[in-house]
Amino acid sequence: MQIEVNFIAVIAAAIAYMALGFAWYSPALFGKQWMALRGLKMTKEDQAKMGPLYGLTFIASLLTAYVLFFIMAISEPFYMMDPIPNGLMSAFWVWLGFVMPTQVGNAVFGSDNPNKWKILRFDTSYQLVGLLLMGTVIGFLG
Repeated sequence: MQIEVNFIAVIAAAIAYMALGFAWYSPALFGKQWMALRGLKMTKEDQAKMGPLYGLTFIASLLTAYVLFFIMAISEPFYMMDPIPNGLMSAFWVWLGFVMPTQVGNAVFGSDNPNKWKILRFDTSYQLVGLLLMGTVIGFLG
């Protein structure tokens, strides 16, 4: 099976995912609560150092969008769906089968923070909404 990747769709999905992340973790939405639960305070100096971290996150987002594109391409004949529902279905199953269980494992074994379950809700909800957004963008443009 030859899969032609639409790199415009992949890049647009990664940009949409990053934009959602900026909004999700901004003070206007959930950023203040999330930072308080994690015991973090963001100074101007901390913000100035975020550029490379955003760059790394964007590269990871590109990889996620590329893999989701591939999963959607190979699952389309199986689901026999229009592209957007296929994107939503594929994104949901990726989240349910891979992302959410990994995040639960990290919460169980990786943190002594007493708020880890509340933090998990913020983070895994973002991942679900972000993947659904990626699936929609790829479905629309793909």
